[in-house]
Amino acid sequence: MTGTPPGNPPLRVGLVGYGLAGSVFHAPLIAATEGLALDTVVTSNPERQQQARAEFPDVRTVATPDELFDRAGELDLVVVASPNKTHVPLATRALEAGLPVVVDKPVAGTAAEARELAALAEERGLLLSVFQNRRWDNDFRTLRKLLAEDALGEVWRFESRFERWRPKPKGGWRESGDPAEIGGLLYDLGSHVVDQALVLFGPATQVYAESVVRRAGAEADDDTFIALTHANGVRSHLHVSSTAAQLGPRFRVLGSKAGYVKHGLDPQEAALREGRRPGPGWGEEDESLWGRIGSGDSPLTGGGRVEATLAGDYPAYYAAVAKALREGGPNPVDAREAAAALDVLEAARRSARDSVVVTL
Repeated sequence: MTGTPPGNPPLRVGLVGYGLAGSVFHAPLIAATEGLALDTVVTSNPERQQQARAEFPDVRTVATPDELFDRAGELDLVVVASPNKTHVPLATRALEAGLPVVVDKPVAGTAAEARELAALAEERGLLLSVFQNRRWDNDFRTLRKLLAEDALGEVWRFESRFERWRPKPKGGWRESGDPAEIGGLLYDLGSHVVDQALVLFGPATQVYAESVVRRAGAEADDDTFIALTHANGVRSHLHVSSTAAQLGPRFRVLGSKAGYVKHGLDPQEAALREGRRPGPGWGEEDESLWGRIGSGDSPLTGGGRVEATLAGDYPAYYAAVAKALREGGPNPVDAREAAAALDVLEAARRSARDSVVVTL
C-alpha cells in the first residue's frame, strides 16, 4: 500500500452512498488504505447513518450530497457509490467543485456520457477513476500471469461466467425495468465481464448478444450472453445470469498450447460482506479451489495440472488512487477505458433487441 508521506495528513474522502457498494466495498477499502481517511458518508437513511458511525467511529454522516459539496474545500476525493442514474450528475458536481472522483461502475449509462465526464476531468486536471474492482480478482490476476508467460499459447476462445442462482427477484433499482435506472445484469455484472475481456484481449470489433427476462415479476434482464470478436481474433463468450441453477466455470480459456479452467468466485466480496478487513492472508483461497491448466480428455480431472491461484487484491485499487493523487502515478482505471466497455454494452443491448451482430 501507499504510505502517507511524513508530515502530510491523509487525503480526506467523501463517500456518496452507503448501500451495497458503499458499505461493503468502498468504505472498508478506503479505511484500509494508508494515505486515505474516510471523512464523510452521505446517506439519507438513518439506519445506514448509524451503521456507518458504528463501523467507522470517526466518520461524519450527512443526508444529502449538497451538505457534502458545501464542504468541498475540506475534502480531497469524492467517491460516488450511489444508484447508477446518479453517477454522472454527482461526478460532474464533484469535478466542477475541483475534486478528484472515483465512480462505481458503470460510470454512466452511455459511452458518450462517460467521454464527456473524462473530457471535463481532463479540462480541470483532475483524476476521474472507475471502480472496476474485478481487475483485482484472484482468477483474473492468475490468468493475466499465465498470458504474460505464454502458458496457453495463442488464445482462441475466452469463456467467462458470472452466474448466480436467485430465482426470486429482490426488487429495487438494480432490477427495475425503467431505463433511467440503468438496471439489469447487462450493465451490472456485464460491466465486469466486458471490462475483463477488453483488458485481456483488446478492443472488440463485433458484438452479438442475447438478453432475456426469465423470472416471474422481474423487469430487467436477468440472463444475458455476450459474444465478442476482438481485433486480434480472440472470441470472448461472456455469461451473466441470476437464473443459473448449476454454475459453470468462472473462466475457461482455450489456447493453442493449453487451456485454463477455474471454478468459483474470488473470496474478497464474501469476506467484506462478513465484516472481514484486508490484512495478512487477504484474498487467498483454499487450494481445493485452484484451477487447472493443460490439456486432456478426462471429464473428471479436466487434464493438465493444478495452477495455484494468486491472491485477490482489491486494496491495490485504492492504493493506486492514493499514489495517483499524491505522486502523479497512473490512474488504475481510466474513464476512457470504461467508455470503451460501454460501447460494447450499448452494442450488446442493440444486438439483443434487434437480433443482429453489431460492428464497432
